[in-house]
Amino acid sequence: MNTSRRTFLQNSAVLLAGVALAPRVGLAAPKANEIVGIQLYSVRNDMKKDPVGTLTQLAKIGYKHVEHANYIDRKFYGYTAKEFRKILDDLGLKMPCGHTAMGRNHWDPVKKDFTDAWKYTVEDAAFMGQKYVISPSMDKAMHQTYEDMLLYMDVFNKCGDLCQKSGMKFGYHNHWAEFAESLNGVKLFDIMMQKLDVKKVIMQLDIGNMYIAGAKALDVIGQYPGKFEMIHVKDEISNNTPEKFESTILGKGILPVKEVLDICRKSGGTRVFIIEQESYQGKTPLECVKEDLAIMKGWGY
Repeated sequence: MNTSRRTFLQNSAVLLAGVALAPRVGLAAPKANEIVGIQLYSVRNDMKKDPVGTLTQLAKIGYKHVEHANYIDRKFYGYTAKEFRKILDDLGLKMPCGHTAMGRNHWDPVKKDFTDAWKYTVEDAAFMGQKYVISPSMDKAMHQTYEDMLLYMDVFNKCGDLCQKSGMKFGYHNHWAEFAESLNGVKLFDIMMQKLDVKKVIMQLDIGNMYIAGAKALDVIGQYPGKFEMIHVKDEISNNTPEKFESTILGKGILPVKEVLDICRKSGGTRVFIIEQESYQGKTPLECVKEDLAIMKGWGY
């Protein structure tokens, strides 16, 4: 996710030909228990203008799974859970995961319980058939001090218990601050990996965001093998923004994306691969995510 969202976030014909040739060049076939999907933030403006039309285009491109990035007042992109579930069902799409930020306002420290607003979030996610409820960010106030951080890691684990009652897991999606900031001499990301119960709270590793802070996915996966059930698949190029990087079509940037994916598959414990591209270098978002999916297929995913 980029800053505008969170304030805190080769040629396609040749590629398609490569997919057709894949068996002869020994590329691995997609595994039956793996999921490849699209984070709908990749096509955020299209979803804002025409959610149904955009989802229809994604289905035609070949996507089978989507991850939402818009849940407000118990509605997904302006539709109730029942309405949005029907839209997805009619298009043959599934939504195994979604992004809804958990804030301090979702936990009542007096009652030591989640607020109704968060309970509804989990309830609606379960109705949609989600397997994961992902918080894509964390308020600065939630990690102002080491004690604050420990408190909310406990809340995250409790949310794991709440989600588990509906057959789901809670999760967190990193940006770059988790790798750039430390408390008591320990990086936020390492605190999270040490304190979260991975049986019920997953880390959705964004391999692009972390690079902004100088962290490398291959190193992190090596440090925590088997701990990344889900990842955000992303490539990056340099730019002139304060972040210094922006996302681009897979395989066209500076990240060793295929190598990361292969390590994720081999030792990362990863079974859900969510494509996300937020910048487009003159192409339309739908053109980009079409290429992204073709590239993933060419890589055997």
